[in-house]
Amino acid sequence: MINVEKTLKGYQVIDLFSGIGGFHYAFSSFGAEVIYASEWDKDAADIYEKNFKIKPTGDITKINAKEIPEHDILCAGIPCQPFSISGKRLGFEDTRGTLFFDVARIVKEKQPKIVFIENVKNFATHDNGNTLHTVLTVMKDLGYNCFWKVLDAANYGIPQKRKRIYILCFRNDLGITEFEFPKEEVLKHHVEDILVPEKEVPKKLFVNRPDTFFNGSVDDHYSSGSIRLGIVNKGGQGERIYSTKGAAVTLSAYGGGAGAKTGLYLINNKIRRLTPRECARLDGFPEKHKLHENINVSYKQFGNSVVIDVLQKIIAQFAYNEEMMKCLA
Repeated sequence: MINVEKTLKGYQVIDLFSGIGGFHYAFSSFGAEVIYASEWDKDAADIYEKNFKIKPTGDITKINAKEIPEHDILCAGIPCQPFSISGKRLGFEDTRGTLFFDVARIVKEKQPKIVFIENVKNFATHDNGNTLHTVLTVMKDLGYNCFWKVLDAANYGIPQKRKRIYILCFRNDLGITEFEFPKEEVLKHHVEDILVPEKEVPKKLFVNRPDTFFNGSVDDHYSSGSIRLGIVNKGGQGERIYSTKGAAVTLSAYGGGAGAKTGLYLINNKIRRLTPRECARLDGFPEKHKLHENINVSYKQFGNSVVIDVLQKIIAQFAYNEEMMKCLA
C-alpha cells in the first residue's frame, strides 16, 4: 500500500463483496469515505469489522437496493461466478441468477458516478468473451462508459504474479469518454523484501522431505517473474520451490500440495510456505491490518483478495487528473 494524496475527500463509497477490505483501504487512502459494505462470508466480514469498525451486511441478493445509502462510487470485487449466455440477447435479464445482477440492480437504482469492478483474469475470455460482453452491454444500457484491462500486480510494484481484470465505469453525463490504465513499471521489490524474521515463522510452515529435487539453477539473479529452483514430489501445483529474488506465484484460496495456497520458497537454505503476514504484504495490506487468528482462514482471505497497490494506481489515473476530477465534481 502506497501513500497518496487525499484528492477524493468528500466522496462516498460502498464496498460490495467487500472481502477483508482491499477496496476500502485503496479508496480511503485517497480520502474517500466508505459508508457501506456487504459480505456474506462470516470470517471475512468479522475481519472487515475489526479493521474498519463497519459491520458488513450479509447476502447482497437479499438486500433491497433502495435501502443502500446514496454514494458516489460503487466497488465490487465480484466472486468468480461466470454465466453462460451463448445464443442469448446479452442484456440485463441474462445476468439473473448471477451476482453481477445484484450489482446491476443497485447501479440502476442509485446511479453512482463511478462503478469499479474486479474479477479473475479468465472473466475476460469466459464463454468466448460473451460474459464480459454482457457485463459491458448491461453497464452501457445503464448509462455508463466502461474501460477494462487485465493487469498483473508484478507490473505495478507488488512482487506477486497476480493477473486480474479491472473494469472502470463512468456515468455518461459526466462526459468522461477516455481513460488510460496505469503504465507498467519495472519491479523493484521481490519476495525477499516482504519476509518476516525466521523466528516469527511457525514450524509447521517448513518443509523437509526426502522427495525434494533442485534443478541446478544458481540463485543469484533478480527477476520480475517467478524463478523456479526445484520441486517436491512430482512438482504439481503447490509442489514447486521458488527463489525469493523473483515475484511470488499467485496466492490461492484453495490450492493444495506441500506449498498449499502460497507456494514454496527457498529461504536461508530452508524450504517453507509463506506466512499470513507475508501474504498480506503481497496483497499490499498495511502492517496495521489485523489478521484472522486461524492461519488457514487467513490464507483463504488473501487468496481471494484484491491487490491494494494496483487499485491505488488505477484510482490515481482519475484522482490525479484535474480535468477528470472537474467532471466528477
